[in-house]
Amino acid sequence: MTIHTLKSEFELSGVGLHSGEQTRVRILPAEVGEGRYFVRTDLPGAPIIPAKVEAVSQTALSTELTGTGDAQIRTVEHLLAALAGMGVDNARIEVDGPEVPLLDGSALVWVEAIAAAGLVAQELVHPSENPQLSPVENPVWVRHGDAFVAALPAAETRFSYGIDFEEPAIGNQWYSWSPETESFASAIAPARTFGLARQVDQLRQAGLIKGGSLDNALVCDRSGWLNPPLRFTNEPVRHKILDLVGDLSLLGTWPTAHYLAYKASHNLHVQLGLALRLPA
Repeated sequence: MTIHTLKSEFELSGVGLHSGEQTRVRILPAEVGEGRYFVRTDLPGAPIIPAKVEAVSQTALSTELTGTGDAQIRTVEHLLAALAGMGVDNARIEVDGPEVPLLDGSALVWVEAIAAAGLVAQELVHPSENPQLSPVENPVWVRHGDAFVAALPAAETRFSYGIDFEEPAIGNQWYSWSPETESFASAIAPARTFGLARQVDQLRQAGLIKGGSLDNALVCDRSGWLNPPLRFTNEPVRHKILDLVGDLSLLGTWPTAHYLAYKASHNLHVQLGLALRLPA
C-alpha cells in the first residue's frame, strides 16, 4: 500500500476565527507512521498535539485539540480536511499561536498550497505504520434531538449532509459527495464557513468569533446574504461536509462507509469518530 506526504514545505499566515490572533502555519513533510500532527512552536519545548479524535477537548463552533502538557490548538478542521482531502497522510504542522488561521473561511487556500507543494509517495514497511479501520459493517448512529450523524455500510465512501435554517436564503439544503467520483478541491474545498447575523453579538459577548468578518465568512440575515455572491448555490451545506471531512480525518483514515448527517455539529461529528474507534 502507498501513502503520501508533502514533497516540500509551505507556510501561510492569517487571523484566527475565535481568538482574533495572527498566526503563522508551516507545514512540512513527515515520516511514515507519524500521521498528521501539530507543533506549538510558540510554547516552551514546542509541544506536540496529535491530530487524533481522542485529542479533541472542545467543539464549540470549531474543533480544538489538546496534546502534551495541555498545549491546545483550535479550529483545526479546515486545514485537516484539506490535508485528508488531498491525500496527505503524514504531515508536521507547526503553528506559532493557539488557533489555525481561518484564511478565506474555506479550505481552498490550503488546497492550493498543498497542490503547489506537491505530494510524494511513501512505502509502508509494516502495516502498523498506517492502521486501516475496517469498513463499516453495521450502522453507527449518534443523535441529539432531531440532529444526527451516522456511518452506514456502503461499497464506497460517501458524505451526505442536510441542514435546515429559518433564514430563507439558506433554508433546507442537502448535498452528497463521493471522493471517488468528485474532486475535493473543486466540490468541497471552496465552500466557506457561514454565520447568522442574529447570532453575531451573542457570540462575541461569549468571547467567540473575534476574528470573524465579511472577508472570511458568509453572513446571512432574514433578508438574504450580506456579502454575496456565493461560490455555489448550496455553499452552506457543502461547507458542513468540509467540516465533517475535517473532523473525521481525526480517525487517521476514515473507514469505507456512507456518512450521513442532518443538522449536526462538530460535537456530533467527533462523537461519531469516537464511536467508530470502538470495537464492533
